[in-house]
Amino acid sequence: MGHREDLLDGAKRCLLEKGFVRTTARDIVKASGTNLASIGYHYGSKDKLLGQAYLALVEEVSDQFDGAGRARNGAAPGSLERFEEVWSNIIGTMRGPDSLWHLSMEIVAMGDLVPEVRDYLAREQREAARGLIPMFQGGEEPAADHPDVDTLGKFYTTLMMGLIAQWQFDPAAATRAGELTEGLRLVMKAAAEGARPS
Repeated sequence: MGHREDLLDGAKRCLLEKGFVRTTARDIVKASGTNLASIGYHYGSKDKLLGQAYLALVEEVSDQFDGAGRARNGAAPGSLERFEEVWSNIIGTMRGPDSLWHLSMEIVAMGDLVPEVRDYLAREQREAARGLIPMFQGGEEPAADHPDVDTLGKFYTTLMMGLIAQWQFDPAAATRAGELTEGLRLVMKAAAEGARPS
């Protein structure tokens, strides 16, 4: 590996051990076996490196969202069964004490202390929304300017942020996939009944 990859790997380890705010450039250098100048040369700043390290961690864990392909081959795309299956897999990534999702809550709570990371991750939310859509709906990721990104994609990311907050705050009482699915079913039932002519 070169310095760029070593820095990214070291930054990922530091994030999981210390979080965004407590990780220093020197921590990353020590964990990566590189030097301080490498951070600026390869990433521009420590915060940009931490932002990319966080996205790399999310990408690694997001492979588990569809159960290593099981959701794509199991329940029908767009079905309530698929909805529950994917959320069950996503929630599975939130269960452990070493879950990386506490980093998301750190950014929400302390983003002003790492504004460059916060702003970088805010810009990347749209990509996250695009990536969630095919897990639930099937097919390929929509184009970045497709209207589904601003509707379905934002719907799924809003649910995900709420679940992350619940699982970090009180895992014993946090919403399970079955509860989330039943809630959606009840919303759909009420909407269908409200649409009937009187």
